Amino acid sequence: MFSLSDKKLGQDILLKIKKEKIKAKFMHVCGTHQDTLVKHGLDSLLKKCGISIGQGPGCPVCVTTPLEIEKMLLIVRNGAIVTSFGDMINVPGEYKSLGDMKAEGYDVCTVYGIEDAVKIAYENPTKDVVFMGVGFETTAPATAATILSNPPKNFSIFCCHRTMPYALKAILDIGELKLDGLIEPGHVSTIIGIKPYEFISKEYGIPQVIAGFEPIDVLMGCWMLVKQIKQGKTMVENEYTRVVHPEGNIKAQKILNEVFEPCDIKWRGFPVIAKSGLKIKKKFECFDASVKFKDVLKDLENKELHEPDGCLCGELLRGLISPFDCPLFGQACTPETPVGPCMVSVEGSCNIEYRYSEK
Repeated sequence: MFSLSDKKLGQDILLKIKKEKIKAKFMHVCGTHQDTLVKHGLDSLLKKCGISIGQGPGCPVCVTTPLEIEKMLLIVRNGAIVTSFGDMINVPGEYKSLGDMKAEGYDVCTVYGIEDAVKIAYENPTKDVVFMGVGFETTAPATAATILSNPPKNFSIFCCHRTMPYALKAILDIGELKLDGLIEPGHVSTIIGIKPYEFISKEYGIPQVIAGFEPIDVLMGCWMLVKQIKQGKTMVENEYTRVVHPEGNIKAQKILNEVFEPCDIKWRGFPVIAKSGLKIKKKFECFDASVKFKDVLKDLENKELHEPDGCLCGELLRGLISPFDCPLFGQACTPETPVGPCMVSVEGSCNIEYRYSEK
């Protein structure tokens, strides 16, 4: 809830934006930003001021591809214990989810963190235990730290980690929509700092602001973008200075660089995005499930899998539509009966819109 002082400040920021008489389209890439926008009605308030904000590929569960899910289904069918976060377990592959496999009696475990998966491996020394590592630079350090901690040999990681800056580059390169500014994610930026975004402003001439997650943070982020537009500037500014430091988290970056190397990877709704994935380095391949289960997974290599019929999650993740543009939204597709990942994940646009539109 807004405090009285925050409400007054929010009204002042909105008034300043409105006075500039700017029509602009911004994109953010963070489920928490989307939650803040919709929960507090900021998206509607900003539209009245000429600012439209869409969510891009900021939900890690949502951008994980059907092929990656199908590989996990094949691994669990092969007798391994598969572990991951609750949202990820409920995302359907081509026909089934890991949750469906659990209902059929396969060993699928929901965990709250990778340390829970390691514990399961210690408790089941005769079985392979695989953790499905999902997330951006925010969660990848925990995966890297676990590998460096020398977990048991029956433990491995199916790495689905991705990095944000080159996904933003892909959106701009595809050129399906004109963006006037980018609101960068606070969590990711806490790890990587400011510098990794700078090439975007330099090469594409687009303003960027790293913003926090309170309503005032988001409004201030929009106001800072508007000021850049008015002043003809294209740079990366940091609204979230109380948490994000220019250099980021050096220790986290060090362990990421020690364990992972960049790789080309496909994102749901996108073609392969160069250098946007994290691959476990060869010296740690004993903990890499894609290597350990190479023979099991070979039949799925390069297989093309498609979205469920009627699902528009790919278009949503590219910022082309809103959940209300999908004919399945709130009808065939609900949190109880999700068709696509954007309705499964609490960071997905469809899930967020459904939750708050029901109130």
